[in-house]
Amino acid sequence: MIFSYLNQGSGAGNQLFRMLAARVRAYDLGVDWAMVWNPDNSGKPIGFKCKDFIQFDESKIIYELPKEVNYWKEKKIVDENGVDIRGYDPEFNFIEDNTIIDGEFQDERYWEHREKEIGEWLKVELLEMPDDVCVIGFRGGEFAMFPDLFLTSEYWDLAIVKMRKINPNIKNYEIHTDDIETAKKILFPLFYNSGYKVKYIHDIGINWRSMRYAKHAIIANSSFYILPRLLNGGITIAPRFWARRNTKVWALPQNFYKSFLYI
Repeated sequence: MIFSYLNQGSGAGNQLFRMLAARVRAYDLGVDWAMVWNPDNSGKPIGFKCKDFIQFDESKIIYELPKEVNYWKEKKIVDENGVDIRGYDPEFNFIEDNTIIDGEFQDERYWEHREKEIGEWLKVELLEMPDDVCVIGFRGGEFAMFPDLFLTSEYWDLAIVKMRKINPNIKNYEIHTDDIETAKKILFPLFYNSGYKVKYIHDIGINWRSMRYAKHAIIANSSFYILPRLLNGGITIAPRFWARRNTKVWALPQNFYKSFLYI
């Protein structure tokens, strides 16, 4: 069996990547998989944050590891300024049965060979999205406290202009966010008197499904928006340098995806 940690602080997107890493490696080996509550985390054990819109077998979460189990951790690399520049760790392909794996696993090389299976594992109810809609994945919350991480209005303005050039027929924008108040502060001036219809939505299930099925999307540097957009295959504009666009140093280069347009 392949096990992966379920951490208290992991967001929905991080949980999905950790789950997929375990499932993909287990699938490749022909063995079973499970998610393990991380005993190093304090607080009440959490469940799978996407269970309300993605099918998930709760029995796959266990709270105690077998006594005899191997441990494998994704190699983390930081630059001289402490920025996380980890990429793909090919040792993942040598992980054996009866191992717990620990890492972020967001490089597509970990799981792209199982994209068809992943599409089934992460299947959600169809949501009809018209061609004239662009969805915007805005991440606020704790991101807003970090100047190096939080995307400024300059990024969103450039991204909206670029998307309008790609599809001049876009007339409606849906802002899918964890933080409507901050999203309005940043984005409302960009749409003021524009004539476009703008709607703000804070509902994790609708947010993920909209990202999954919309043909056009602009996303923040949040793991939550990655998988639905990769499975979608439509046009996705994303921030170059990912978690450090403001300082123009690639942080987490494993978040570079061939199908995304980076600005």
